[in-house]
This record gives sequence, structure tokens and C-alpha cells, in this order.
Amino acid sequence: MFFREINEIDLGETPIDNIFIDIFMPMANGAYVKVYILGYRYTLDPSSNCSVTNQTLAKNLNIPLIDVLAAWDFWEEKGLIKKHIDPSKDDWNYSVEFLNLKRLYVENMFKDSEPKKNKATADELFSINENPNISKMFNRLNEIISRPLVPNEKIQILDIMEKYNMSSDMIITAYSYAKEKKGVKSVKFVEGIIRNWYDAKIYTPKDLEEYFARRSERFGLYKMVFKELGFSREPSVEEKRVMSSWIDELKFDDEIILKACSKSKNTSTPSIAFIDGILKSWYRKGFKSLSDIESEALERNKNIPKQEVSKNVQVKTKFHNFEQRTSNYTPEELEKIILENQKKKFK
Repeated sequence: MFFREINEIDLGETPIDNIFIDIFMPMANGAYVKVYILGYRYTLDPSSNCSVTNQTLAKNLNIPLIDVLAAWDFWEEKGLIKKHIDPSKDDWNYSVEFLNLKRLYVENMFKDSEPKKNKATADELFSINENPNISKMFNRLNEIISRPLVPNEKIQILDIMEKYNMSSDMIITAYSYAKEKKGVKSVKFVEGIIRNWYDAKIYTPKDLEEYFARRSERFGLYKMVFKELGFSREPSVEEKRVMSSWIDELKFDDEIILKACSKSKNTSTPSIAFIDGILKSWYRKGFKSLSDIESEALERNKNIPKQEVSKNVQVKTKFHNFEQRTSNYTPEELEKIILENQKKKFK
């Protein structure tokens, strides 16, 4: 049971549609949810909305601007918002229109009402259980959650298998992962895991094994890069995506990435975007190894014009003239000249 205290002081409220909370919020990461809610809150406050930008959101949420932009990309893809870009302004400086979630929900209802295979029913469950693989899956799930599945849960699980085209092995793996990593056993939570795997193009246990191997590799990459840049915080979601692209898309190894990180010593504000720019420049030039980068640097140094005066050439002063004059005398002659000068001073 949940209830709240009645507050007589009105500090304002931001009503969020339950459609967002029930359907869309579980599929997004925390930063994206924060951006959506704070942005929506500003739409209800016309007095401050005019001066609010994406930079304002980033500052108030204490997250990188690149995360705010990634959040709007995500919500636009889901159909919740629409970006209005002004070509005369910076790429990040655009307006965001929050679309009507009720209309979106109704449209999806009509879309879902199109003829398709009906969901499994309790009456069909008996015949489905005769399938050895399905029966084995349900028995294994009973062990994982430490209780028998109820008929409604079995129906939901079969619907998930059909909706995401997942095998019984993947359902078992998702339940095991939910219990071991999160301590959660609900069907809805497991469906969220399956949905994330589906979006990441993970369809089989082998795909999942490779995915976790890549995540372990990526964790090492993130830690290495942040150490080189002197960052003590955790990388944001967008920063992780950018760093992963250096391996997945640009096909660079750790040596080249570290070489790019070393360039950050030349700037007072190192960032992932700065390193990304360097690596993309090397990629466009066709660099594949450190030797390619070093060869280009040597070639560039050859083309630098020689200075008219070498740094090693000493600047002439009166002491140089003194040295040239005194070199024409013997030590005895020099001593005699000094003595005569001293006598003149004391006359």
C-alpha cells in the first residue's frame, strides 16, 4: 500500500501520464528518464521555458550535453517527442515538442487490433505443456523462482517467446540473470531483459556469451581511457557508446587509442569528444597502426620551414666583442694592461 501526506503548501506539480511510467520508462536508462521528466516539467512553466536549452538540462541534471542529445534521439525514436531544428542555430540548440501519449497509445491499440495470431490462452496451455522443451523450461523456471508458475505467468512467458522470437533457453537465461543479478523474479522484469537483448540483436545463448565478453572488454577500455584523461568519475552512457565505436566501427586497437589519449596533454580540457575527433581524423586518413601515425608525423616535420636563426645560435653581446679583442693578447700583456688601468683610476 502506498499513500502520501496532504500538503497545504502548493509548490507546483508535474503530472506524468501513467502510459509513460508503465510502458516507456522501464525500457529507458535513468539519464533518459531524467531528461524527459525535467524537459516536460519546463513545458508546464511558461515563465522559465523560453530561456531553457539543452545546455540548461545538462547543467541542472549534472550530466554531459551529449547525454541530453542522446536522450532526445531515443524518445523521438519511440515516438514520444519531436525535435524542431533551426538551421541557423547550433546542432544541439533545438526545440522539443512533447507529443500526446494518449493519442500514441490509441494509435498503437488500433495497430495491435489488426489480424494476427491470438495469444495463448489457459485452455491451450495444457496442449502446449505436452511439448517437451516447453515443459522442461517451465520446470526449470519453477526451480529458479522457488515456486510453481501460475497459469497466467506461463501464458505471459509464451507470449514473450512469440513476441521476441526467443527460445526456451533464452527465457531460462533471462530468469537466471534476473534472480542472480537483480534479485527479481517477476515476468514483467524478465520481459524487460528480453526486450533489451532483442534490441541489442542478442537472440541466442551464444550471442549473449559474446555480448558479455564484449562488455568485459569494453569495461577495460573505459577504465583505461578515463585513467589516461585523468577522470575519476564513471563514463556516461553516450561516452561508453562513443568509446565502443572506436573498436566496433573504426577498428582501432588499444595502442592507437592510447596514442590519441596522449594528445589530450596539449589541451586544458580533455574530453571523449576531443579524442573521438582525433581518432576519426586518423580513420579518414586510412591509418591502421602506430607506424602509420608516426610516419605521417615525420613527413609533416620535414615540410616545416627551417628557422632563419637556429635556437642554438648564441646572441652576440658586448662580452663576445670583449672575448674577440682579448684573444689578441698574451696573458702577460693582459695583466700589464689591467695594472695600468688600475693605476690611472687611483691617480
